[in-house]
Amino acid sequence: MNEQSNPQTDPQTPGTDPDVVNHPDESGELAHESGSVPTEIDIAHVKRVLEAALLSASEPLTVQQLKRLFAGEVDADNIRKVLDELKEEWAERSIELTAVASGWRFRVKPDYQKFLDRIASEKPPRYSRAVLETLAIIAYRQPVTRGDIEEIRGVAVSPPTLKALEERGWIEVIGNRETPGRPAIFATTKRFLDDLNLRSLEELPPLEELHPSPAPAPAALVDAPPPAPEQQPLIDEPPPEEPQSTEPEAHAG
Repeated sequence: MNEQSNPQTDPQTPGTDPDVVNHPDESGELAHESGSVPTEIDIAHVKRVLEAALLSASEPLTVQQLKRLFAGEVDADNIRKVLDELKEEWAERSIELTAVASGWRFRVKPDYQKFLDRIASEKPPRYSRAVLETLAIIAYRQPVTRGDIEEIRGVAVSPPTLKALEERGWIEVIGNRETPGRPAIFATTKRFLDDLNLRSLEELPPLEELHPSPAPAPAALVDAPPPAPEQQPLIDEPPPEEPQSTEPEAHAG
């Protein structure tokens, strides 16, 4: 009688709270004793799997892609937490884990990349000032048309200039402006942000902070130098000085 008046915990789940165990969480998956993450999941193992996937990937991987590695047993929030831990673990090494527009990836830190470039079979392409200035205008003024770029630069933009940026995967046509001729509208791509190790356009440095540099593309995106130096040689040339030296004698006479 006493046993009937004092029922025990559900015999299928002894020692657990019946309000927590085997109730679906927000994602529709069953919750476990320790919360939404199954107790049998080894976080250290999750970290090593993520590390292997990211080191072997040729492109950045999103959280959703990484989540599929565990067949739904690890949720997105815990994936992000483990990624943050991995980022801290690699912070003092020559390779770092970083988040970019397309996802997460490992990359060689810039301070060490210059050494690897010495043995690289292919040298990175170098672009003309016209190409880099065009890229700067698109990045900071997008969306823009070819006419907009020409108006800002003050010179015509040749088709090969835009083609070089399209082939590099840095810009793309996102539509056409509803004006006569329906010119193409250009904008930068996620690949552009990935190559600059940025997550969004908001992370681009202020345009006034850019200085002339032959290194990464953004550092070379600067205003053209003033034309004043072109006049300097005319001041020092001997021919213009000859009539000046004889002019006082003519007035004196």
